[in-house]
Amino acid sequence: MTATVENPKVSAAIRVRGIEKSFKDLPVLRGVDFEVARGSIFALLGSNGAGKTTLVRILSTLLKADAGTAVIEDFDVAAESLQVRESISLTGQFAAVDEVLTGRENLILVARLRHLEKPDQIADDLLARFALTDAGSRRAATYSGGMRRRLDIAMSLIGDPPVIFLDEPTTGLDPQSRNEVWQTVRHLADNGTTVLLTTQTLNEAEQLADRIAILHRGTIIQNGTLAELKQLLPPATVEYVEKQPSLEDVFLALVGEAPVSDTETDLLPDAAIQQRKET
Repeated sequence: MTATVENPKVSAAIRVRGIEKSFKDLPVLRGVDFEVARGSIFALLGSNGAGKTTLVRILSTLLKADAGTAVIEDFDVAAESLQVRESISLTGQFAAVDEVLTGRENLILVARLRHLEKPDQIADDLLARFALTDAGSRRAATYSGGMRRRLDIAMSLIGDPPVIFLDEPTTGLDPQSRNEVWQTVRHLADNGTTVLLTTQTLNEAEQLADRIAILHRGTIIQNGTLAELKQLLPPATVEYVEKQPSLEDVFLALVGEAPVSDTETDLLPDAAIQQRKET
């Protein structure tokens, strides 16, 4: 399967054609093409230096492309940058919250900067939506990594942008915090938000994305659903082996968090531990 674009009959929130970008004599993007359907999660998967962040900066109007076109919510990124900015939100690799302020004050501040009515109500609604109500009156400096990330994403949603960019959203997070962010991303798509996330973590793309594009040396080398990408390799050989729990399974069970993957068991963590002891 070669790099393809999605079904044109599906409404696209993002359309990218032939995007190129070089920094002096170093080509970073060499003709990138893809589309993202509205209300879907699209993962841009690639190693460090593949051009993921550069592409996100172009799509979010922070950087100009050397060639090619990009359209977001029917607005041209180069010619209609103001309308594009009103349609998107960008969450970078590290949470951009004011640690001196409380979680609620961070949200109110952004709502006021956007000149929205009832900023207090907006803040309270988002705190409830992201399960941060109890922590809303605490300074953000006291939040865990996952809580800060959820607050950061909540701030990005003020004004109800239809498209959100998440640039490596779980960088530096522990397994519990990562799972919290994953759940938040799923809820975004369930509520109709189009999510484009960049990641270098294979498991993250596998867990979240409706479609996955592999960016390698500045170009999309494959683009498809997880099932389509798996078909690129020969069929797996069926072997019966004893499945041992991973360190992540053990960690999440011990701290009382169910693993994201359901391939091993649907038991609650305590029951799973007890069963392993008995065997």
